[in-house]
Amino acid sequence: MDWTKIYKKYKGQWIALASDEITVIANGDTAKEALGKANERGYSNPILNRVPSEFITFAGAHEISL
Repeated sequence: MDWTKIYKKYKGQWIALASDEITVIANGDTAKEALGKANERGYSNPILNRVPSEFITFAGAHEISL
């Protein structure tokens, strides 16, 4: 799935998506705001996602020592 346009438009925001995982129903600075807007538009159970503020490339494995 190509979310390039979504990332460019909603960078750093929370988005509420329709079940097709592409259609943005609402957006906001917080998950609560995005969900509230989606609910106002008649969507009771959207998919919430936080769009990163910046892209960080990662390849390979990362080991955490405890």
